[in-house]
Amino acid sequence: MYKNLVLLLLMPLGLAFAKPNKKEVLQKMHLANHYFQQKWPDVGQVIVSPDKTRPSNIWTRAVYYEGLMELYKLDPKASDLKYMVDWGNFHQWGLRNGVKTRNADDQACGQVYMDLFLMQKDSARIKPIKANIDNMVVTDKSDDWSWIDCLQMSMPVYTRLGVIYKDPRYFQKMYDLYAYTKYKHGGHGLYNPNEKLWWRDKDFVPPYKEPNGTNCYWSRGSAWVYAALVRTLDLLPKNDPHRAEYVADFIALSEALPALQRADGFWNVSLKDPSNFGGPELTGTSLFVYGMAWGIRKGILPAKKYQPVIDQAWKGMSTCVHPNGFLGYVQGTGKEPKDSQPVTYDHVPNFEDFGLGCFLLAGSELIRAK
Repeated sequence: MYKNLVLLLLMPLGLAFAKPNKKEVLQKMHLANHYFQQKWPDVGQVIVSPDKTRPSNIWTRAVYYEGLMELYKLDPKASDLKYMVDWGNFHQWGLRNGVKTRNADDQACGQVYMDLFLMQKDSARIKPIKANIDNMVVTDKSDDWSWIDCLQMSMPVYTRLGVIYKDPRYFQKMYDLYAYTKYKHGGHGLYNPNEKLWWRDKDFVPPYKEPNGTNCYWSRGSAWVYAALVRTLDLLPKNDPHRAEYVADFIALSEALPALQRADGFWNVSLKDPSNFGGPELTGTSLFVYGMAWGIRKGILPAKKYQPVIDQAWKGMSTCVHPNGFLGYVQGTGKEPKDSQPVTYDHVPNFEDFGLGCFLLAGSELIRAK
């Protein structure tokens, strides 16, 4: 880790502090998006993997559409809007396992459904996700988010519903679920305030250790939390009683990240153990950039500290984009460093959609930067 920091400090200033070129960022976003849409022209096509066949409104595809939505907001193209609306219409704006599901992965699609609802106030676009979350709000059960990926998949859904319907019950239920994950799951919660990082689930809390003896913090796991806080705070009312805690958690996680960055700009899949499947990885890195860039834009993070980290990360991220738009160095689905290996420039992950979504989210904030 110290070696990586020294290498960053010794880099020529013109390289270390050159901000991403916004035209280049947008060009790479469109290139990667075009590649994916050409590969998946049918928005309803099922996703076949070795273990099972899944519908296209699962969480992996929802994360892609989250990124596409942000790209559309920046550079509207009718074809992208149609691609999103067609997806919602195909699934009748429904969730994979119906309105009674409590699985956060099933709820992720609702983020995009509601963004599309705000563009055209068609009740069909919001009715199923509202019914689903309403079923949860009226119960006292708050232990549903037992893995930290849930936060990114579901928190922004509650936030959007609370804003649209001006109903604080959604915000309170969201906090109840969040607090259970943070303070209770795994025995004492999945957040480590000492290291300011999050364990993926109960399987990784101490005494579990990485090969080098450190705690196991999966890059994309903490990155999901980071993205969840961004997408929650971006819309959450300023007077929400729990907003200050979310901001504090966002800042704390931000503070943990710079010292863990690799010299090439990426973060390893194992944040504290570069020897455990170390190497470039795009998804966690993208979401860290997404969060830092947003934090600077909102005045929450100091640009002097975080802009060089972002600049270095983009240098690495930009090398992932193949000439045809395919994205390299994407770790496929899983829950820990060893999953979906190898992660290389040419390896095709089991799911290409959510990696693109993470990349588009990062790019959207790089373009919005002042």
